[in-house]
Amino acid sequence: MRIRIANKSVGPEDPCFIIAEAGVNHNGDINLAKKLIDIASGAEVDAVKFQTFKAEDLVQRDLKLVTYQKENIRRDETQYDMLKRLELSLDDFRELKSYCDKKGIIFLSTLHTNDDILEFMDNLLPAFKVGSGDLTNHIFLEKLAKKKKPILLGTGMATIEEVIEAQNVIKDNGNDQIIILHATSNYPCPLDEVNLNAIKTMQNKLNCLVGYSDHTEGILVAVLAVAFGAVVIEKHFTLNKNLPGPDHKASLSPTELKNMTEAIRNAESAMGKFDKNPVKSEKELMKFARKSLIAKTFIKKGTVINESMIAIKRPGTGLKPSKFYSIIGKRTIQDIKQDEILQDYMFE
Repeated sequence: MRIRIANKSVGPEDPCFIIAEAGVNHNGDINLAKKLIDIASGAEVDAVKFQTFKAEDLVQRDLKLVTYQKENIRRDETQYDMLKRLELSLDDFRELKSYCDKKGIIFLSTLHTNDDILEFMDNLLPAFKVGSGDLTNHIFLEKLAKKKKPILLGTGMATIEEVIEAQNVIKDNGNDQIIILHATSNYPCPLDEVNLNAIKTMQNKLNCLVGYSDHTEGILVAVLAVAFGAVVIEKHFTLNKNLPGPDHKASLSPTELKNMTEAIRNAESAMGKFDKNPVKSEKELMKFARKSLIAKTFIKKGTVINESMIAIKRPGTGLKPSKFYSIIGKRTIQDIKQDEILQDYMFE
């Protein structure tokens, strides 16, 4: 199973597709957005992702901030006021896509329900990210599915039944290029709410590619998720955790983002393949670390071997100890010196 996003292949046999989630950490400033692209490119992630919305289409005007937003933005306002300040124009996103191309990094964005935005961004995006808040927005999923592009589907706050329903909506509209992203919608997410085992559950029940959208602090859980089989990792990052805004505090610093990428690549290297065979370095060590059957005493030609004549010692260049009983009762066809390593050709 494999899905292509721009010039990258995503699947169990491919390197984990790492998305640096800039989100709204640009604070509505396109120049800060470009700095975030620079950071993501320098961290050698695969893609950088933003969020595209119009505040008036996204939220009621008098909706209050949730607790973490209130704590982080340092001002008393509604969600609408906050989001309006964090908006970028569609022309800004065209410019950011061009800047990503220049930097050699894939441009992605989470789209929120708006037909004009969808049609505009369809020309810029190689894949669509659906935020967890739109998992049950089947009308929106239908529209995205019909574009026939890969869909990264966030599943925070969802039951497995809701995830299956969303997956079926996309498939029923002719699109099976789906990557399900396990997530816990808490910012930051405590470790006891992560539940990485859900990655395995969704792999088994949904028969599709599964990734992980990480909202924990630090990089540990993202790296663990790769070991659990996540083919995509999405992680918020920022220029400075002390900047005002809803997501900066729970985001990685530039150094942490780079460290996460390196740790994931090291984890992948350590994970290796699915077979169990000695690696090249072990084959040389095997000669010295393993043991062989060895003559305990001088054994004359024509002697019938019994157990008292055989010792088991290093090195492992002769008959394996597992052959011990198979040579008992055999007759030697040559003299064998004391402490000589036994070989097949020494017996009838």
